[in-house]
Amino acid sequence: MLLAHSLSGSLAAKVFYAKDEALRVAFPEADAIEKQTFFLTDEQVRQVEVLARARMDSKLVAVYVGKRDQKILGYALIDVHTVRTLPEAAMVVLSPDGKVVSTLVLAFYEPQEYLPPGRWLKQFEHKPLLRDLAVGREIVGLTGATLTAHAITESVRKALALYQVLLAPGKR
Repeated sequence: MLLAHSLSGSLAAKVFYAKDEALRVAFPEADAIEKQTFFLTDEQVRQVEVLARARMDSKLVAVYVGKRDQKILGYALIDVHTVRTLPEAAMVVLSPDGKVVSTLVLAFYEPQEYLPPGRWLKQFEHKPLLRDLAVGREIVGLTGATLTAHAITESVRKALALYQVLLAPGKR
């Protein structure tokens, strides 16, 4: 799905990054990026949903691990979700200790006026999973794009919750 930079059509859909390109942006210093696939148990799904305060759409989770000289640089998780009526793909990059390094919109099929600007996405940087990581608390809303703000925030919360359940020290 994320194989071209732009798609034409009446929906003005836009693909900004192919998956491989986005992973290179996420881990520019990496000499290897490994994909780890997890099939969550019902208990893990419940834990993630409680921590994230969001529903998991699938038990199948792919985590991309950036490495240099076998040392973990971080983790990237890609979340595809519906914003209003159309899909969006967002990548959340986490540090080895589970804080947000960056958030990147890979594809956005809603009208472009609802697309979050880069400076808005930067407010997630260095954030851990806390109760106040929510629109209207730690996260400033987007005027005219409330659904986008909530969807991206939910993606970030899910990535942070998945880190805690699957990747945090003692879980691997």
